[in-house]
Amino acid sequence: QVQLVESGGGLVQPGGSLRLSCAASGFTLDYHAISWFRQAPGKEREGVSCISSTDGSTYYADSVKGRFTISRDNAKNTAYLQMNSLTPADPAVYYCATVPVFCPPSFNIVRSYDSWGQGTQVTVSS
Repeated sequence: QVQLVESGGGLVQPGGSLRLSCAASGFTLDYHAISWFRQAPGKEREGVSCISSTDGSTYYADSVKGRFTISRDNAKNTAYLQMNSLTPADPAVYYCATVPVFCPPSFNIVRSYDSWGQGTQVTVSS
C-alpha cells in the first residue's frame, strides 16, 4: 500500500524552527520528485518547495526562500522540510506529495501529484 506520512509539526514561537519529515512506505522515493504544500484555513493549498529525484534540484515559493530547506534521504525513504525563522504567516497544515522523477514546471499545481500524505499541523504563536 502506497503511503506518505508527515510528522514533525507542532507549536513554535515566531522566529523558531521546525523540521518536518515525510516517510514513504509501499514504494521507493528514489524515482519520485517530492513537494511540500501547505494549506491554511480558508485558503487554497499552495506549493512550498519541491526536490527532484535526479540531480536533487530544489525549488521554493518566494515566501519561504532563504528560510526553508527541502532535502531527501533515499536510504531512509524520507524527505524533509527544515523551516527556520517561522513567522505568523507560516501556520498551516503541511502536506508532502510525490510525482514521478521531475518537479513539475510549476510545482504549485495540486493535480500534478499522484500521492499525498495526511498532513501535519504547524502553529506559530508566542
